[in-house]
Amino acid sequence: MNIREKLKDKKRIVIKIGSSSLTHKETGRLDLIKLEILVRELADLHNQGKEVIVVSSGAIAVGRAAMGLQEKPSRLSEKQACAAIGQARLMMIYQKLFAEYSQTAAQVLITKYTMVNDITRENARNTFQSLLDMGAIPVVNENDTVSTDEIEFVNTFGDNDTLSALVAALVDADMLILLSDIDGLFTDDPNVNPNAEFIDVVEKLDDHLMKMGKGSTGSKVGTGGMATKLSAARIATGAGADMVIANGADFHVIHKIMQGRKYGTLFLADKKEQDILQELFENL
Repeated sequence: MNIREKLKDKKRIVIKIGSSSLTHKETGRLDLIKLEILVRELADLHNQGKEVIVVSSGAIAVGRAAMGLQEKPSRLSEKQACAAIGQARLMMIYQKLFAEYSQTAAQVLITKYTMVNDITRENARNTFQSLLDMGAIPVVNENDTVSTDEIEFVNTFGDNDTLSALVAALVDADMLILLSDIDGLFTDDPNVNPNAEFIDVVEKLDDHLMKMGKGSTGSKVGTGGMATKLSAARIATGAGADMVIANGADFHVIHKIMQGRKYGTLFLADKKEQDILQELFENL
């Protein structure tokens, strides 16, 4: 049996969308055609009886474009202001598009400190569970207007890569899909080395594979390189979820992945005996 066949049976799925997958490269503005495809894909997963959580980047990019800023703002307060403007716009569009498919989107903004504190972490877990029980689709983002962790410490939260893995672990998801501007994991950077080989399946993340992660990205919009995606894979698989890194250039890839077709790199779950969340939060 094809090892990917089991992906058809996944029930609770977290899907992370990178900034570069949501915006036009030339202008930084939202790609509405792609967004419509994304929402239709997610709504159809929901119609299949699956529970779907979206971790969506893009707030700062959307806010920057809305204010007519040609370059990324350099001051932290300006980035947070752009996030405040962009997050509201992004959520409004998500809710409008999901409503067209009779789905309800719910905004969930969290910070590192939400996850570190035992009480707030449990509250977040309970909120996610209630939203899923109600049939809503949570749309999650780092609360950039009050938290500077993702903005300042790119290598820690990396364009929501780590955040999506933490959410997957928090809600006991059995599947995490990271969509970005890369096809998956290669033996080397394919943009530099034409002999780099694509890795289809990773059964166990060892130190050798972790070292393959380069802290770089081909996008001017996103912030997460392969290093953050491999860190996310270690968290998600350690918590018992399979994970796929795939290219978000065409969001139709979502249903193709869930059908068990060969897209992206599949990291197999490797659940740790200890509570991986507790161990992680103690070190955040």
